[in-house]
Amino acid sequence: MPLCVNVCVSCSSSESDYVPKPKGFPRLDLPAQVYQPLTEDHPYSFEYSKSAVILPDTFSDAEPHWIFIAYPSLKASIQLTYKPVQNNPQRLGGFINDAYKLAGRHQIKATGIREQVVKTKSGQRAVMFDLEGDVPSYVQFFTTDTTTNYLRGALYFSVADKQDSLQPAIDYLRKDIVHLLNTLKWKKKS
Repeated sequence: MPLCVNVCVSCSSSESDYVPKPKGFPRLDLPAQVYQPLTEDHPYSFEYSKSAVILPDTFSDAEPHWIFIAYPSLKASIQLTYKPVQNNPQRLGGFINDAYKLAGRHQIKATGIREQVVKTKSGQRAVMFDLEGDVPSYVQFFTTDTTTNYLRGALYFSVADKQDSLQPAIDYLRKDIVHLLNTLKWKKKS
């Protein structure tokens, strides 16, 4: 007994053939870069993004005036660590050496590290490290007045995406870091 199978095929010339889409990356809707002054009591002040929140650094070895500028929508944060220089050139030299060591630790995974000296609008200088590759921190920086204050920062993401998918957010946050440095002021001790 022959088996009969009815097959219904519909073809329409108005529908286009399905073509798989290439692998893509999630779209990031980055907020406008609008800034506000830091209101917490620290030996420094600056402007930071209105889309960020200031959180205390709660790591066990955190010192006073260490904070996070957290960007919840981007799953990113900028960790700031402050150290008093105490008019001690050896102490300052140690802080600067530590900044270079911390950036250098990424050489294992980094495909490139670019160091740049940035002169801020107020005439201060900062050293910025832009790191490429699948590294924990894509931007690091430090600045000092050489006698009293030293501030170091590092940008971290809490997601494990590749750099190419994070690049728009890295560029966006790097602009916020430059704005922070351009508006940074050291407070006088009273």
